[in-house]
Amino acid sequence: MFFIFGLRTKVSRSGVVQQVCRNCHNHAAQVITRRSTRFSLFFVPIIPIRTSYAQQCTFCGAQYDLSRSEAERLPVG
Repeated sequence: MFFIFGLRTKVSRSGVVQQVCRNCHNHAAQVITRRSTRFSLFFVPIIPIRTSYAQQCTFCGAQYDLSRSEAERLPVG
């Protein structure tokens, strides 16, 4: 008998906010993404391992990590 297991990472876009970028200082759209990694058994995701949030500027492409509370506070529209 054998088991097929592994990790699966899913990236989903949580929304877009209009803010000033920390890198280029332009007022541009900032894309908020959520990256969640889960342990999978027989290709079925079972246990969440880690979840992280990021903010990416659409003008310059700079990306910053966010905490969960920061991501939830942003007025996503």
